[in-house]
Amino acid sequence: MTRRLEAEYVQILRDYLNSQEEDELYGAQKLGKWLLLKDISPEELVDLHSRALESVEEVPEFVRASFRMLTEVMIEYGNAHRSLQSWRNKHAQLQSEVEIASAMQQSLLPQNIPTYPGVEIGVVSVAANGMSGDYYDFMHFSRNRFSLTIGDITGKGIPAAMCMSMLKYAVDSLGEIQLGPDQMLRHLNRVVERNIDPSMFVTMLFGCYDTNHHCFRYAVAGHEPGFLYRAREGQFHDLAGSGIALGISADSTYMEHEVALQTGDVLILLTDGVTESKKGRSYLVREELVGFLQKEVDKPAQLMADEIYRRLMMLAQFEQRDDYTMIVLRRI
Repeated sequence: MTRRLEAEYVQILRDYLNSQEEDELYGAQKLGKWLLLKDISPEELVDLHSRALESVEEVPEFVRASFRMLTEVMIEYGNAHRSLQSWRNKHAQLQSEVEIASAMQQSLLPQNIPTYPGVEIGVVSVAANGMSGDYYDFMHFSRNRFSLTIGDITGKGIPAAMCMSMLKYAVDSLGEIQLGPDQMLRHLNRVVERNIDPSMFVTMLFGCYDTNHHCFRYAVAGHEPGFLYRAREGQFHDLAGSGIALGISADSTYMEHEVALQTGDVLILLTDGVTESKKGRSYLVREELVGFLQKEVDKPAQLMADEIYRRLMMLAQFEQRDDYTMIVLRRI
């Protein structure tokens, strides 16, 4: 600090000690703001005050000594304070980057649920912690065919958002040549295996729905297959399907499955954030989830999806530990 600053501080201190009027503190307040702008550390400020006291004869020696001790204390405090401030600045920058990535991620997901003849679709997708590793999308193939994708990217944050961006680009590009579900997953697996960190992988279900024949052809890569509700039976069945998650092995192959839907039948596709929902110390078991589905199955698709999520939220000690996505498709 400059001699001029020290002299100004000494003058302000003397003026206040002589008058002890509150008006004299205004100069101290102005100086304090200036010191803050100049990034003067706490220990430097205490040292400045300590040296200023040296010029005041009336101040007892023990007071001066106490400020010398305070200066030493403030040196350590100042180091810790600067470290904390540096951490806060980095945290704020990271938070800003996360918000940007989250906005980008949201832009990759459908902004509106599409409508197709003969079916109704409902979706609920909720991130566990701001940014989601869940991915879903719809693609219009032709007047009577559309695709449906649901997936779960391991990890969170910016790496998951970048992986989601790559996946959407790959699905959109490959979708233009209208590959079958098994071939689509084979191609996507190569893309993921070559382009993402070896510690990451993607589970996925990719399917194509024919609105003329009301059949759903799909393939699974390490993902929860979901459920099929048969209206005539009034029962839920597990969808068949298994396969290795995308990105684990470049040579993975996948099997195509097909189900036909009758009027009133319902497909439930989901991520493991639904099946691994936790209440207290225990996880939601299949029978409990099917019980919730059964109570809402007669409602329109979107209302059904909303009500199931609401029921889960109302469970005692419910804890959403993972991203939650559920797609309901009903033949009408």
